[in-house]
Amino acid sequence: MAYWLIKSNPSCFSINDLECAGTEMWDGVRNYRARNFMRDDMQAGDKAFFYHSSAKPSGIAGIVTITKAGYPDTTQFHPEHRHYDPKATAENPRWYMVDVTFNQAFGDILPLSELKFLPALEDSLLLRKGCEQLTIIPLEPKHWYAIMDMTEALNLISGEHGSIE
Repeated sequence: MAYWLIKSNPSCFSINDLECAGTEMWDGVRNYRARNFMRDDMQAGDKAFFYHSSAKPSGIAGIVTITKAGYPDTTQFHPEHRHYDPKATAENPRWYMVDVTFNQAFGDILPLSELKFLPALEDSLLLRKGCEQLTIIPLEPKHWYAIMDMTEALNLISGEHGSIE
């Protein structure tokens, strides 16, 4: 199992939207590095933190499971869709997506300002300059568990890493 952090602007799609939907396609990602993570690395069963970006405060809002590995993002093929890509074809798709399933919303946002104080995250892409715009960030197990410990310490979730492993 791998661990990830996936970002969404909550005014477009929030953890609460995912909770209502249950499972949803993680589509519309138009960054090549994030695309490569979805296409090549994300697998069903992987866990991800759901991060609210461009929010006040920005931070982790909950936990999801990747329930379908990377496959071509269908929005790239529809001219009327805002994520349409005229260079993409069914034979040569340019963009990929995964399916995510809601696990748990935190009682409150775990803000980025708090995450910056976690020594275990010093070497993570989450805090690395130049990676702020990545919509998908891989996490090492030590990063995942440090964040989970912090959520428990702040009473955002209960139990030994919840039932999220």
